[in-house]
Amino acid sequence: MRTILAKDISDKVAAMCMEANRKLPEDVLDKFAACHAEEEGAAKEVFRQLLENAKLSEETGLPLCQDCGLAIFFVEMGNDVHVEGGTPRQAIDEGMIRGYKDGYLRKSACDPFTRKNTGDNAPAIVHVDIVPGDGFKIIMMAKGGGSENMSRVTMLSPAQGWKGIKEFVVRRVAEAGPNPCPPTIIGIGIGGTFEVAPMLAKKALIRAIGEPHPDPAIDKLEKELVETLNKLNIGPMGLGGKYTTLDVKINVAPCHLASLPLAVNVQCHSARHKEVEL
Repeated sequence: MRTILAKDISDKVAAMCMEANRKLPEDVLDKFAACHAEEEGAAKEVFRQLLENAKLSEETGLPLCQDCGLAIFFVEMGNDVHVEGGTPRQAIDEGMIRGYKDGYLRKSACDPFTRKNTGDNAPAIVHVDIVPGDGFKIIMMAKGGGSENMSRVTMLSPAQGWKGIKEFVVRRVAEAGPNPCPPTIIGIGIGGTFEVAPMLAKKALIRAIGEPHPDPAIDKLEKELVETLNKLNIGPMGLGGKYTTLDVKINVAPCHLASLPLAVNVQCHSARHKEVEL
């Protein structure tokens, strides 16, 4: 049995919250640069500004975006791990609160009815999977409201199949238009149940831009959707252009024979996430 101190988890979480909000992953920056080279006119200028914004954020320590999002955590905790000094959820919550406070990151969590801000971005949204071994991995995602508002879940009939899935995704991105601050990354969850599909979609967003799906059949579907979505000509910030979507990521799970759950989780261009292992 391996023991991990709750304080060590909190320290890591505080640091990753600040870094995720100040430094874009390399795969996102590389895609920005590639798109900048291919675009023209207003779209090219948008990508130039996105690259400049990322550089300034890293240099100054100011957030990449004024919307620092709700803090979402995916935890893979080994079954041979014992957390001492608090539960994993308590440790993550404490670290998130400290990270958003010390990093001067905007706190966006509020009561859904009164709209009164909680004041500390709490509670953190924590999903824990128990896995074999003594590892402890945390993936943090800062998810803004603009892109989350454009996300949807639906229950298709099995007969609709891939055609129905594709039509729903394309219609959702078209209807969202400039609202989620494109170019977007689209996470898609297919299968499972009503609550599983959105989790599949959100987790799909963690996979690096350009990284192929391990299943060649699914990889082909991802590429097909990227091509179709980029023909919408919404473009970066809705100003038109070749790149409405940077990438599409699909996760699939078995579902009931009478169902075809589908979730579309839209991610804005500022795809902020960070991974650490203790």
